[in-house]
Amino acid sequence: MEVNPNHPIMKELKNKFTSNESDRTVKDLVWLIYETAALTSGFTLKDPVIFASRIHKLIKLGLSIDDEEDIEEIKESKDEDLPSLDNIDQST
Repeated sequence: MEVNPNHPIMKELKNKFTSNESDRTVKDLVWLIYETAALTSGFTLKDPVIFASRIHKLIKLGLSIDDEEDIEEIKESKDEDLPSLDNIDQST
Protein backbone atom coordinates (compact mmCIF):
# COMPACT_ATOMS: atom_id res chain seq x y z
CA MET A 1 0.00 0.00 0.00
CA GLU A 2 1.32 3.41 -0.95
CA VAL A 3 0.25 6.42 1.08
CA ASN A 4 -0.03 9.78 -0.65
CA PRO A 5 0.87 12.32 2.07
CA ASN A 6 -0.51 15.15 -0.09
CA HIS A 7 -4.02 13.66 -0.29
CA PRO A 8 -6.59 15.78 1.60
CA ILE A 9 -7.71 12.76 3.66
CA MET A 10 -4.16 12.03 4.79
CA LYS A 11 -3.53 15.69 5.61
CA GLU A 12 -6.69 15.92 7.71
CA LEU A 13 -5.98 12.62 9.50
CA LYS A 14 -2.51 13.91 10.37
CA ASN A 15 -3.96 17.19 11.66
CA LYS A 16 -6.54 15.40 13.80
CA PHE A 17 -3.97 12.93 15.14
CA THR A 18 -1.52 15.73 15.94
CA SER A 19 -4.19 17.64 17.86
CA ASN A 20 -5.31 14.55 19.85
CA GLU A 21 -3.18 11.40 19.69
CA SER A 22 -5.66 9.40 21.75
CA ASP A 23 -8.64 10.04 19.43
CA ARG A 24 -10.10 6.59 18.80
CA THR A 25 -12.03 7.81 15.75
CA VAL A 26 -8.82 8.76 13.95
CA LYS A 27 -7.30 5.38 14.76
CA ASP A 28 -10.42 3.61 13.45
CA LEU A 29 -10.29 5.68 10.25
CA VAL A 30 -6.64 4.78 9.68
CA TRP A 31 -7.48 1.10 10.16
CA LEU A 32 -10.42 1.46 7.74
CA ILE A 33 -8.12 2.89 5.09
CA TYR A 34 -5.69 0.01 5.56
CA GLU A 35 -8.37 -2.70 5.59
CA THR A 36 -10.15 -1.21 2.58
CA ALA A 37 -6.85 -1.18 0.67
CA ALA A 38 -6.32 -4.82 1.61
CA LEU A 39 -9.83 -5.78 0.45
CA THR A 40 -9.56 -3.93 -2.86
CA SER A 41 -6.22 -5.65 -3.47
CA GLY A 42 -7.84 -9.05 -3.17
CA PHE A 43 -6.84 -9.96 0.37
CA THR A 44 -9.22 -11.17 3.04
CA LEU A 45 -9.49 -9.76 6.52
CA LYS A 46 -8.66 -11.86 9.57
CA ASP A 47 -11.76 -10.62 11.39
CA PRO A 48 -14.39 -8.97 9.17
CA VAL A 49 -16.59 -8.31 12.22
CA ILE A 50 -14.12 -5.68 13.42
CA PHE A 51 -14.11 -4.09 9.96
CA ALA A 52 -17.91 -4.02 9.95
CA SER A 53 -18.05 -2.48 13.43
CA ARG A 54 -15.69 0.28 12.28
CA ILE A 55 -17.94 0.93 9.28
CA HIS A 56 -20.96 1.11 11.59
CA LYS A 57 -19.14 3.60 13.85
CA LEU A 58 -18.34 5.73 10.80
CA ILE A 59 -21.96 5.66 9.65
CA LYS A 60 -23.12 6.69 13.14
CA LEU A 61 -20.61 9.52 13.12
CA GLY A 62 -21.82 10.70 9.72
CA LEU A 63 -25.44 10.55 10.86
CA SER A 64 -24.65 12.24 14.19
CA ILE A 65 -26.04 9.35 16.20
CA ASP A 66 -25.18 9.75 19.88
CA ASP A 67 -23.48 6.89 21.71
CA GLU A 68 -26.00 7.20 24.55
CA GLU A 69 -28.84 6.47 22.11
CA ASP A 70 -26.88 3.47 20.88
CA ILE A 71 -26.30 2.19 24.44
CA GLU A 72 -30.02 2.38 25.19
CA GLU A 73 -30.83 0.56 21.94
CA ILE A 74 -28.39 -2.23 22.83
CA LYS A 75 -29.89 -2.61 26.29
CA GLU A 76 -33.37 -2.86 24.82
CA SER A 77 -32.54 -5.25 22.00
CA LYS A 78 -30.09 -7.42 24.02
CA ASP A 79 -28.15 -8.20 20.83
CA GLU A 80 -24.81 -9.99 21.01
CA ASP A 81 -22.06 -7.53 21.96
CA LEU A 82 -19.30 -6.72 19.47
CA PRO A 83 -15.74 -7.17 20.69
CA SER A 84 -14.02 -4.07 22.03
CA LEU A 85 -11.70 -2.64 19.39
CA ASP A 86 -9.21 -1.63 22.06
CA ASN A 87 -8.54 -5.24 23.08
CA ILE A 88 -8.25 -6.77 19.61
CA ASP A 89 -4.93 -7.80 18.09
CA GLN A 90 -4.77 -5.51 15.06
CA SER A 91 -1.67 -7.04 13.52
CA THR A 92 -3.64 -8.27 10.50
